Amino acid sequence: MAKQPENAGKAWTAAEVAELKKLAKENTPTRVIGLKLGRSEDSIYSKAADENVSLKPTNQSPYNRQK
Repeated sequence: MAKQPENAGKAWTAAEVAELKKLAKENTPTRVIGLKLGRSEDSIYSKAADENVSLKPTNQSPYNRQK
């Protein structure tokens, strides 16, 4: 069985939500966000959806198009 993250099952604090938003804005990979916050990738995706935070990279064009 996989090891549970340290904050598994605990409620999100306002500071954690703010950190999630900050890291997402900086294009931090989801796995790294999870490690920094002590949460699973699934919980990061779930909370980001609840808070309307986009986890998509903002500095990459789709389909590797170059303009």
